[in-house]
Amino acid sequence: MEKINLVREIKELKSQLSYSKNIGFFFGAGTSCALGIPNVEQLTDLTRTALVSDFAKTFKLVEADLTATITTRKVNIEDILNQIRRIRELTVETSKKYEGVSGEEAKKLDKEICTTIYEVILGKEKTAKLESTKKFFAWLSILNRDFSKEVFTTNYDLVIEKSLEASCIPYFDGFVGSYEPFFWPESIDKLVGKGDLTQNWIRLWKIHGSLSWFWKQDDKNKATQIVRIGRIENIKAEKNELVIYPSKEKYDSSRKQPFIAYFDRFKNYLLSGELLFIFTGYSFSDQHINEIIFNCLRQNNRLSAVVFFFKDEEVESLHKITSSYMNLNVFGPQKAIINGNLGEWEFSESEFKGNPEKYDHYWNETDNKLTLGDFNSLVNFLITNSGKREAIETIVK
Repeated sequence: MEKINLVREIKELKSQLSYSKNIGFFFGAGTSCALGIPNVEQLTDLTRTALVSDFAKTFKLVEADLTATITTRKVNIEDILNQIRRIRELTVETSKKYEGVSGEEAKKLDKEICTTIYEVILGKEKTAKLESTKKFFAWLSILNRDFSKEVFTTNYDLVIEKSLEASCIPYFDGFVGSYEPFFWPESIDKLVGKGDLTQNWIRLWKIHGSLSWFWKQDDKNKATQIVRIGRIENIKAEKNELVIYPSKEKYDSSRKQPFIAYFDRFKNYLLSGELLFIFTGYSFSDQHINEIIFNCLRQNNRLSAVVFFFKDEEVESLHKITSSYMNLNVFGPQKAIINGNLGEWEFSESEFKGNPEKYDHYWNETDNKLTLGDFNSLVNFLITNSGKREAIETIVK
């Protein structure tokens, strides 16, 4: 395996961060996991343990059916939610059954699982270390750029919102109103240009839903609408269903606009011209998202994508399908993909050429590995490179 000069690539990355006028980010589950929020596998176990009586029985039936079908990996909570929602659709939420589960049971289990996820994640958020997220958004908010600052995420926890609001940093997610904010698709159809009052607001697009979104039923018109609700005192008493991890059907339904609009925004943003786009905590396991990413990498040669992985296995897996993409660079602990080539990091202090630099904020000399796959380390790297640590600390405080 060829050797890749780490110091040279880090210098190039620092240069991109300093001079790119347009920088966007994509947060996967790994970013929240780095703060103490359970990942999908942990959330699956915690949900399974929390369910009791008939809910536990139905959950196991659905999980067993999926396990017999999905043999390449472990079945997770998102697979189970998808299957439950398919059953709801096939049975029209009646007494009809699919693999021993009725539509009525599926509807009740769907709500119970989402309620359990809400309680589990909100409980973990109380002890989560939000310092890194606060510092990241403080860093992003003071960047002097000519373009809007966009963050896309698959996470449905409220870590980002809490971090932004704690630091009084304005953001926009496509919802408008104050009592029960509703989604307004026209507000995100166009990219914001110079002179717009909100240009420096953070744009937050939660493409898998959120713990603050609910399906509101309009009994008069027999229709549903997604609304954003703030703090919920008793989630079990909430009659509306949570909007988290939408199934494929929700992407295809025109009345469920946020998901369609967010994916359109994602595609248009990646095709918008010169752009440095950074992925952190994302494992590239969602084919629906990957199709957009790879299509845009092919279409926009001014798009430069940088991926930070926590494990080298993820680097190797991604190389199998992305070796032809010259505008995609991947940084793992000991391996990387640079200009389509898979290689191992080679670190040498001699590359500093008589001007010693600190490197402990990105390179662990003891373990001989790059640490930027950890979200906390990546944030420290961004702040260190900016030279504005004091200003960022002031915003956070």
